[in-house]
Amino acid sequence: METSTRSPETEPPEGDVVPGAPRRPSPALKRAVLASVAGCVVLGGVLVLLPKDDAPKSSALPGPAGRAVIAAAAGAPASLPDLTALIVRHEAELRKNPRDDRTWAALGAAYVERGTRTADSAFYPKAEQALGSSLKVRPRGNVAAVDGLAALAAARGDWPGAKKWGEAATKLAPNRWPAYSALIDAYQGVGDYKAAEKALEKLAGLTSGTPVTLGTATVYRDKGWREDAAALLTDAAARAGTPTEQAALLQRAGELAWERGEPADALRHFEAASAADPDFPAALAGQARALASLGRTSEALRAYQRAIAKRPAPEYALELGELYESLHLGGAARAQYAMLRARAAAQGAHGVDDALVLGRFEADHGDPEAAVERLRAEWKRAPGVQAADALGWALHRAGEDDEAIGLLRRATDRQKGGSLRSGLIMYHRGAVERELGLYGAARRHIGEALRINPTFSPLLAPRAQQDLAALGDPPTGGPEQMWAPRGTAPQRR
Repeated sequence: METSTRSPETEPPEGDVVPGAPRRPSPALKRAVLASVAGCVVLGGVLVLLPKDDAPKSSALPGPAGRAVIAAAAGAPASLPDLTALIVRHEAELRKNPRDDRTWAALGAAYVERGTRTADSAFYPKAEQALGSSLKVRPRGNVAAVDGLAALAAARGDWPGAKKWGEAATKLAPNRWPAYSALIDAYQGVGDYKAAEKALEKLAGLTSGTPVTLGTATVYRDKGWREDAAALLTDAAARAGTPTEQAALLQRAGELAWERGEPADALRHFEAASAADPDFPAALAGQARALASLGRTSEALRAYQRAIAKRPAPEYALELGELYESLHLGGAARAQYAMLRARAAAQGAHGVDDALVLGRFEADHGDPEAAVERLRAEWKRAPGVQAADALGWALHRAGEDDEAIGLLRRATDRQKGGSLRSGLIMYHRGAVERELGLYGAARRHIGEALRINPTFSPLLAPRAQQDLAALGDPPTGGPEQMWAPRGTAPQRR
């Protein structure tokens, strides 16, 4: 089938917008989360959600395509072989009946999932064409196609687009759950963390299982509740209905363990995820990260190479390049950086936004001024915590510390969504404070970065240790004058 990179010429239908979110999960959300942990995907319940023709016959177990349909209906990831079989089946069906809007939408969603799992962005224009074909056949009320466009935008990192299509889908069908999963990521991408909580609460009221577990873990992590997120994921993984679903949950739990400075625990989760589904490259990349943190660098290099062979994502190339650079293997590092540029260019041609990974790469290994220009545009488009941190660090690398510190403070401001406990983000703030002569704040934030995760980066964590040692201990005796002289009114700020 021919592909196109043009967006479907369709505006989102009108409807009610999801209102703002509460600061804390509501009792209803908590009950739904507990329900999602207490049970696993039940096949009989899933089949109720499937079209009659897609339900497996009672006399036989479902084949690969049928298993992928069941997984999609439950919001669980399908194995790559099952997903491939489903794509082949839908393509064959559409050759017979090219005016089947439902199959076009299902094919588009399958292309999105395939592209995301393999980092093969060539599937995204195919998905766009399939979803556009579905809308051409059925231009009104086609919520399945609109759901697919929300998922496609999220897969491309187009957070404003994911927000637009996700909200359109919820207006068309407020009680249909798939769009809320995309909206959680979209709202976080654009920096609307309260709306992300509200989308999660709505999702939890509509379904249970993997979609709610992963969405809850994401929101909890970004609020700094990493231990709660880890417990949720671990319990859900023990009750997962399929190996691929289990791998996805274990891999996410491993990420949380590594981020909180527990690489041995992270490695156990990542290895269990790979054992459950060998075709899950994110678990291989996680193993590489954990092995590097444990000082097992030869094993880490091999794990990164296997992950990149299965999923050549630009962020994996950046991580591997920095590991090579930390080992003083400059030629190997440059080869990975060249691959990063090539992969990002290929993905950009298919509509993927790699501004954050490219900006981080340029700031530390290329042209900081180019990084600032790229990341200013990203910040304007999607002003989330990650964009604030990346732009602030790029400004520092370009020599603009006075502007940088404002963004880095914002990235750690709990009132503006900066609750994520990240060693990298905290170090960025502390390093700039040191340059500005704010030594007390620098000592505090660099120390916190190393307490969060002593091996947060193979290049920057050793530098953080050096910076903290250079700052030394705080002066003894405290501030020279803690209280204003008598009769002096405190100044307002």
